Parts: sequence; structure tokens; C-alpha cells
Amino acid sequence: MKKENSLKRVQSSELGENEGKSVELHGWVHDVRLLGKITFLIVGDPFGYYQAVLKGDLAEKASNIPRQSYVVLRGKIVKSKSKINPFEVQVESLDIVNEADKVLPLDPASKVKSELMTKVNNRPLDLRDEEERKIFLMRADVLNVIREFLIHKGFIEVDTPKIIATASEGGAELFKVDYFGKPAYLAQSPQLYKEELVLALGRVFEIAHYFRAEKSNTVKHLNEFMSVDIESAMMLKQDVMKILEELIKYIYSSLKSKGYSLEEPNYTFPIYTYEEVCKSVGVEFGNDLTTDALNQFGKDKGFYFIVEWPLSLKPFYTMPKGEKLSESFDLMYKGLELASGGQRIHKYDLLVERLKANNLDPESFKEHLKVYKWGMPIHSGWGLGFDRLMMVLTGRNNIREVVLYPRDSRHLAP
Repeated sequence: MKKENSLKRVQSSELGENEGKSVELHGWVHDVRLLGKITFLIVGDPFGYYQAVLKGDLAEKASNIPRQSYVVLRGKIVKSKSKINPFEVQVESLDIVNEADKVLPLDPASKVKSELMTKVNNRPLDLRDEEERKIFLMRADVLNVIREFLIHKGFIEVDTPKIIATASEGGAELFKVDYFGKPAYLAQSPQLYKEELVLALGRVFEIAHYFRAEKSNTVKHLNEFMSVDIESAMMLKQDVMKILEELIKYIYSSLKSKGYSLEEPNYTFPIYTYEEVCKSVGVEFGNDLTTDALNQFGKDKGFYFIVEWPLSLKPFYTMPKGEKLSESFDLMYKGLELASGGQRIHKYDLLVERLKANNLDPESFKEHLKVYKWGMPIHSGWGLGFDRLMMVLTGRNNIREVVLYPRDSRHLAP
């Protein structure tokens, strides 16, 4: 009867605590280096890299292993002079479990970076590049931090439908689907549901994917995107602005405590009115602020708010401020819009009036409108573009770099 291997299986991050022991390690061959009769393998796993030293017959066996092949090593852990890891493995046995193709679509070990879409189309292999993997490890950390912060603030996580019967914000930028013979749409936001839920739950948040049928192909737009949304009863615009600013600062401080290299925004986020921005960049009041205008205004700024947008530029559920303005805000980073929010309408008659003003049929929203006859409280909220936030945190310039499998009008695969 075959005796089972009794060696302890360890990861790259556990080498130091097992110094002097014989262990088993699994991983992929990141690089192969030959020095005389010795072969050095640089082996990677999801937690890092280390050097493996092979001599004699093992050195010859290892010398021709294609990079990215999956191997199992057994050997003794000793201190190393390598800059890769302060500990290395003196290999006593080597199993080539799964040999990779000799020609790969990209080389994670190369200092020459592949084209973006080559990386996207081969994402699992791309993630064997430590720098690329760090983006998505950070992404997971940020999601955990956001949940931690909002739960601490008394928000309840909810999950709302992504197949809906009515456009949540109006407009034509919706993916239409056949729902058992009836027209339905992919949700572009959780807006109507989260407003309804504050009726009894008070404070809610959702982190989920949403869809917009825009044909724009820019570095900051996708057709499937992740959004962080909150809604709170008994809060005004300035209250949820404060929560958003606190959240951004908490994300930075939390990531820094985890070892990420970031410059924290240790300042109060400035607040500018829409009118001030228009005057600064020469845009006529009432017109939307173009990408060029926002880039011009924000080029020397970090995080800041733009408030009091014209009511005509905001969705129907936005609370008016006088006749022309709205109780709204956008959070910006330089010229990039990260979040949009404000106080919402809580009165039935006013909401019907604003639907009609936006050429929307109140009858199509009757299931939503009925909630406003049940004592809807004053409420406010925002939606934060999570993928865009990741662009800011990582310093990447294209949203496709921070999304595992980006979806835009040109790319559906992989």
C-alpha cells in the first residue's frame, strides 16, 4: 500500500515560520534561471514568490520546464540571498503536474507589458503578474472596508432586483429583455427600490452590478459596472455628503494600514456650486458640464463636490431647490465624476409633477408611487461608481484595467 506524503504543505508567505523544515509547496514556474549545474526556479503562488534551488538530475529536469507550468516541490527551507524572498527551498523532489504551452498569449514574467485587451482577454494568466494581481486584491479589500464602514454607521445591506419593469431613472439607455413575453429591463441603478426601503429600514446600502446601454467607448465608461449605493431616511443632502467624505477617507486610511502605498486626502473636501464651475470654465448656465470642462476645472484639484445642479440636469426624483436648482451634488476627483446624489422628493404630488416634467408617465411608476402615500420620510442618498474609485486608488487611467472582465459595446468576450 502506497504511503501518503506526510510533509506539511505551505505557501510562499509561510516560508519563514517553517525555516529548517522539509515541506511541500505547490505553485507555478514564473521563471527559470540556469547557473552552471544548478537550476533556479522562481516559483509563484497566490501569496507571493520564492526561489527554489535544484541540483544534479533535478537541475536538468527543471531546466526545460515551460514557464507558468504547475509544479509540486518538496524540500528544505533555508535562508536566501535572493531579493525575491528572504527564504528559499532546497529541492529534494520535483513533480511537473501540468505543463504549460511553450508559447503563451502573454508572459507575466516579462518586463514588457502586453496590450490592455490582450491582458483582458487572458485575465487569469494576466493575474499571475504580481502587479496586476495587486489591483484585484486591493479591490476585494476596498469592498470589505466599505461594508465595514457602512454597517458601523447603521446601514443595512440589501439586494434589489436587476430585472425591472420600469426605468429607474427614465431615459433610453436601458437593455431591454424579453421576460416571458413581457418587456423588461436590466437595472441601471437600485434607486427606486432603495428609496422605498427607507420607509421602514431607515438606512440601506447595496453593492451590486448595474447596466447602461450606452455606446460610448471611453476610458471611464462600461456597460456593466459596479456601484455602491446608500439611502437614508431623516437625512438631508449635507448629511449624506458628510458620510461620503468620511467613507473615502476611511478607505484610504484602512488601505494604508494594510500596507498599501497611498497619499491620504487629509483635507476637507471643497464645495463648489454648479454656477461657480460654469463661470470658471466658460459654460453657459443650464448646459451640462462636458468632460473637457470638468478636466479643465479639476486639473489641479483632488476630491471636491459640485452642488446645486440645475433641476433639468438631474433625475425626476431629485428634490428641487427653488424653481431651477436642485438639492444635488456630485463628488469629483480632478475631472472624474465618482458619485452623484442628493436629497430626494418625499411628497407624492411633487414626485408626480416631476415625472410629468420629465415626460414620464406616472402610470408606469404606480407601484413605486404608492409608497409615497404611506408616510415616506425625508430621505437622501448617493451612488458611488466603484470601478471609477478603483481607478483613482490604483492610479490607472482606463477603467478596463481595474475590472476583471469589462463589458463595453465592443467587447462581450471572454
